[in-house]
Amino acid sequence: MLKGKKLKLPDRLGSLVVGLDDKDDDSGGSGSVFESGEELEIIQPNGLGLDRESESDKDGEVEEEAMLLNRKIKVDGESEHNGRHHRNEKDGSAHLSVLKIIEADEKRSDLEHEISQKEINLEKLQRIASTGLPDGGGLRATVWKLLLGYLPPSRNLWEKELTENRQKYAKLREELLLTPSELARIKEEAMQSNEHNNTGSDSDGPLTRHEISHEDHPLSLGKASLWHQHFEHTEIALQIDRDLQRTHPEMKFFSGESSFSRKHRESMRNILLLFSKLNPAIRYVQGMNEVLAPIYYVFSTDTDEKNVSNAEADSFSCFVRLLSDSVDHFCQQLDNSSVGILSTLSRLAELLKENDEELWRHLEFTSKASLMEL
Repeated sequence: MLKGKKLKLPDRLGSLVVGLDDKDDDSGGSGSVFESGEELEIIQPNGLGLDRESESDKDGEVEEEAMLLNRKIKVDGESEHNGRHHRNEKDGSAHLSVLKIIEADEKRSDLEHEISQKEINLEKLQRIASTGLPDGGGLRATVWKLLLGYLPPSRNLWEKELTENRQKYAKLREELLLTPSELARIKEEAMQSNEHNNTGSDSDGPLTRHEISHEDHPLSLGKASLWHQHFEHTEIALQIDRDLQRTHPEMKFFSGESSFSRKHRESMRNILLLFSKLNPAIRYVQGMNEVLAPIYYVFSTDTDEKNVSNAEADSFSCFVRLLSDSVDHFCQQLDNSSVGILSTLSRLAELLKENDEELWRHLEFTSKASLMEL
């Protein structure tokens, strides 16, 4: 051990060592006996000096106490700071939540006022809706129908337009989605009913034999044949079924084998298949199911029961209107034209570069990296 070693105490240890309290010196003056950082001999509680041989053992204890004290001060400071930080975060989050609630209520009030007018200002409605629509109350479904042109600005015409469009859809379903045999049976029943009304007889007569034309035969390859058209769309229907199984699998509304989800997939299948038959140049293209899904979901969760029961018909009309402005993007023959998808993507890239060059560079780099992996 080293003899006569002096210990230099840290500034914060004054209160840990006996004799470091303020007291009067021998001359009668007042003040601290030792200055902070002064070299001292450690003394025992009884005031006697320590044996020099025990100094090294005590040095470690004092240093350990100093480290523990500093650590405690640091931890206490951090805890106090973190506590204030978490409280500030919590208070800030609560304040933002209140502001969002107030903002949503104000927007809901503005929307309800606007769509309650006899003549709705579509420009004003679009401006209010441009920053988002509040959930609940069927507002989103009504606003979408207005902005997509399905509902006219005049409220007095709503019922008439809805009835006509829903009847048109029912007729299209009957003509294009029924199998030829089902359609033939319906026509046969209608003819028999007319004949029965014309004769006014209640007696059953002999069955009438109807000749089946070559065009109505299931094996007919004629383009005008209903059976040929039916089988032609079978492959498209299978593709639609596969895509619908993958549509928002995380949502029970669309996925699963419950009667609830199967009913929704069947309605969406009807819409997409009917669109395909009405647009033979485009037919069905993968991704249309993703465009249809939010429309059908919003209309099916409306608070108005009558609207919910007609969600399929309303979704079809709005889906057609939505695609009418971008239908050329789904036509492969127009890909390289000025109205095709490639031209549109090029214009979009130019706009993005002008307004957010950093994001544009990121997308360019990501696209090139993906192509290299292929």
